[in-house]
Amino acid sequence: MRPDLHPVWQDRDLRALAALIVLFGAVVCSFGPYVSLLAVRQFGLGDRGYAALLVVSTLLSVSASIFVGIRADQTAGRRRIALISCVLMLVGVGFMSLWPMRPVFLLAHAVIFPLASTLFGQFFAQARIAAQAHPSEARDAIMSTIRALFALPFVIVLPLWSVAFTAGASILMIYPVCLMLALAMFALTWRRWPMDGGKTGDDRPSGLSFRAALRELAHAPLALRVLALGAVNAAGTVYMALLGLVLTPEVGRGAADVALYAGITAGLEVPFMLAMPLVISRIARTKLILLGAVIYSTHVIALPLLAGSPLLWLMTLPAAIGGAITLTLPIAYLQDLLAARPGTGASLMALQKLLGDGLAAACFVLGAGLSGYGLVGLMGGVVAIMGAAALHLADARRT
Repeated sequence: MRPDLHPVWQDRDLRALAALIVLFGAVVCSFGPYVSLLAVRQFGLGDRGYAALLVVSTLLSVSASIFVGIRADQTAGRRRIALISCVLMLVGVGFMSLWPMRPVFLLAHAVIFPLASTLFGQFFAQARIAAQAHPSEARDAIMSTIRALFALPFVIVLPLWSVAFTAGASILMIYPVCLMLALAMFALTWRRWPMDGGKTGDDRPSGLSFRAALRELAHAPLALRVLALGAVNAAGTVYMALLGLVLTPEVGRGAADVALYAGITAGLEVPFMLAMPLVISRIARTKLILLGAVIYSTHVIALPLLAGSPLLWLMTLPAAIGGAITLTLPIAYLQDLLAARPGTGASLMALQKLLGDGLAAACFVLGAGLSGYGLVGLMGGVVAIMGAAALHLADARRT
């Protein structure tokens, strides 16, 4: 199997999803690395306030994603759900563009954006449905390509932000720019998202009640695997939280360095993600996730320690290799756990994120309170490795 854009480019529905996920990635990478900086310093929430914001937003995000995923499977009404999510994104960035104040920041990042983030899971649910029209051996490559396209804007947009911040632009300029991106997302979703009840793939109502779907999610073997992958995900959340807080003027860094580091990492991730199908056929998936967690954790642990050193830039390589593995493989793994229900299967990504963000918030509060950002990075790395090891052992025993 070779990494190939050919199926995505030729398929009308996959092509539209590819464009949408690029736009969504541009929005996420524009304010993702700066949320912690805005919360802690711009709006004066402090470390504990930011951790609380992270917990609240994640709880709402996962609750909404599970509800939306189950509802989408029950009704097969994915277009309407996608449009509502786009409108919420428009409202959030619009409010922050017009009234960049602490109450609006809290409303946007604790409530509106978590509700809008359900769109991410629906992208992958719809991509899985559309991929059913292609040979089974091409589906992993299609999903890897879609995930890689989400990372692509990090390569282009973040260096542009680095140039803008170096020239003196305010960090708050990210919101008006994201407003334009959100408008483009809404227009493209309106015009190109497959109509509900159409003939794309094999998308039929699941027939499960909401209670039955929730019981399915609570099944112990499934829940434990999602928890383990949540621990793996915690390292990425810790990385995003630390990046803007350790690359500061006190160590000779600034907002431009934050954008540059994240952009280089994402740029290096893309080719590794596209090559992932070549590796999956040779190494067991959970073993590869464990390897990726170990590699990625070296960068998370080193980030606060090397913040002021030129050696910092070398860490973008393990960040990219480990990130390509730990960001790509869990998506297919989680969707395979509930293969017959793509919306609910995609909502497992939100559940994984909830658990990961909760563990990351605990690492942040304990580490920052006891020692500082160095301990936060160490705890995040250790938690990720432990989660990946537990997942590998669980699957090995089942085999």
